[in-house]
Amino acid sequence: MEKNALLAGGAVVVVVAAVATALLVPGVLADPTDEGPVRPGPVDVADVSIAAGPATGETVTLAVETRIDHRGNPTNNVSVLVRAVDAESGLLTTTERIPVGNVSRDGEVTAETNVTVPREGGYDVEVVLYRDAERVDERRKSVRGVSAIKPPYLQSTTSFTESEALPPVSFSITDAGEDRTTMDLMATLTNTGDDPAENLEVTFVLRQAESNIVASRTTVDAGAIQAGRTETVEASATVPNDYNYYIDAVLLRDGVVIDTARGAANLNPTRTISVNQSTEDVELRVEDFEDDDGGARPTNQPEATYTETSQPGFGALAALVALVASALVARRWTK
Repeated sequence: MEKNALLAGGAVVVVVAAVATALLVPGVLADPTDEGPVRPGPVDVADVSIAAGPATGETVTLAVETRIDHRGNPTNNVSVLVRAVDAESGLLTTTERIPVGNVSRDGEVTAETNVTVPREGGYDVEVVLYRDAERVDERRKSVRGVSAIKPPYLQSTTSFTESEALPPVSFSITDAGEDRTTMDLMATLTNTGDDPAENLEVTFVLRQAESNIVASRTTVDAGAIQAGRTETVEASATVPNDYNYYIDAVLLRDGVVIDTARGAANLNPTRTISVNQSTEDVELRVEDFEDDDGGARPTNQPEATYTETSQPGFGALAALVALVASALVARRWTK
């Protein structure tokens, strides 16, 4: 009995001492969350996606989306640095920094930015994740063929056909004269879009194959090509005989070239050319390619010839006459 009383009295003393200590010593019962700074939760780059944005004749904008994964305690002062590096030269092209701020919830947050680069070649896009100016993660993605991203004025659903059965450029002979040949030129266009294509023109340029001299140039209106339809545009051209020609067809919209195609016309029976064949040296008469009112000399007209002597203006007869005159004068003075 005395033993139990002794133990109870000791327990009371311990409780009283603990209460007294808590009251007299500050901070003993403080909130554990107030004990020093909280360690920030981890963040890393979960994914990077790049999309093509607006383009001009010289530049293209790349839309870069970075997804950041966060877990645990809140993380303050998060930012993303996006750099575009030229894939061929390794030179830094442009840099953009995205302030993300404080991240508290678990899951992913998105950081978006646009980087503008020259519309040529390819680029390595580097994404670097920072927390309080400390690099914590990074990711790299490559973009190639940026030149294929066309500005609005170069975008078109209409182009020349690419088929052996229906070639993009062809011709037929409508008149074979003694010196000149008239051809009917044809270009085949297809509209692969969902809307009609309008304000289109086709320019035909005929170049003599070996010299690249332009023998004929004509532009015709292509009219309106309905969606999903294939149409043929025709024009006429007259060129000198006995030469081979490349037929270049140029598709334009509002004065802007949006597609080109090439064919070949062999009017020289002794030589033939193809679109991918190299040229060779041949005899070329430039006057054949002059305009009708250009004053070209007929090819069968002989050229004038000239005789030069060592003493211009004195021939052999003049020298003999001068010698006789000198002798007469000398004889007269001696008499």
